[in-house]
This record gives sequence, structure tokens and C-alpha cells, in this order.
Amino acid sequence: MRLRATVAEFALGGYYGTSVAVIAKRVGVAPVYLFRLFPDKKAIFVAALVRSMEDTRLAFEGAADGVEDDEQALQAMRSAYAQLISTRPETLLMQMQGYATVAVAEVQGDGLIGEVVRAGWMRIWETVHQSLGADADKTASFFACGMLGNTLAAIGLPLGAGR
Repeated sequence: MRLRATVAEFALGGYYGTSVAVIAKRVGVAPVYLFRLFPDKKAIFVAALVRSMEDTRLAFEGAADGVEDDEQALQAMRSAYAQLISTRPETLLMQMQGYATVAVAEVQGDGLIGEVVRAGWMRIWETVHQSLGADADKTASFFACGMLGNTLAAIGLPLGAGR
């Protein structure tokens, strides 16, 4: 199954607003086929969420690979973030859908999505943190700017809006 197509659907509609039928149509298969691969809609959402978080982590890791200076790594990862937002915004919007889904799911007694989000976030954090010389302030600043970029992308504004 094409998980990136699934990521795109969930990024737009979220967990509760995206039907398995819409995903199946986007992927080009019958809904019954999806249920041969996944036990339920939540499992499809989790797979898409894991994919989007790992794609993000790999983008940062690749950008900083071989860069020895913290400032160069920071610039390289900022460029990678901007590239993700401009070319594959669904990757980051999917993560935001994951964050939003955690609260509702956990109120309903379902901790799986929260576990996946927290574990994925920690892998991304650790990749960036190590690339920035384990500097907590630089890491936090990087993610603060990144979340602003995610928010701007979510509401349809360009990255430089508001300057």
C-alpha cells in the first residue's frame, strides 16, 4: 500500500474526518484490501503517522550527516525543514493531526496513538539534539521555529509570513 497517499489523506482530514473508503480510493484499492493489511482504521493511521515522523527524522539526519559544525548542522536542518514544508507539507501536517488526535484518543481510554506520537517525537528530538551538539537551547529553538513553520503551512501562509 502507498503510505504517502494515506499520509496525505489523513493530513487533510485527520483521524476522525478521513474514511477508509477515501483512503482506499486514493490508493487505488478496495477498502476490503486495506483490512487485509491492517486490522482497523487506527492501525492505518498509526502506520501513516510512523511513516511521516520517520520521513521527518530522516530528512534531519540526512541534512546534518557529515556536518561537523553545530551552526552548519542547524542551517542544513533548517533548510531540510523548509524543503519538507514546501514540497511535502502533508508529512508535517500528518504529525500535527497525530498531536491533535492524542488528546481525544486518550480521553477515550486509548493510549496507542499517544505512545506512537511520543516515541516518534523523541526519535526526531534525539536526532536533532545530537546534531546540534546536545545543546538543549538550540534544539528547543529549532523546534519552536519549526512548529511556527508547521502552523503557517497548516493555515496556508508562506514561511516568511508576518516578518
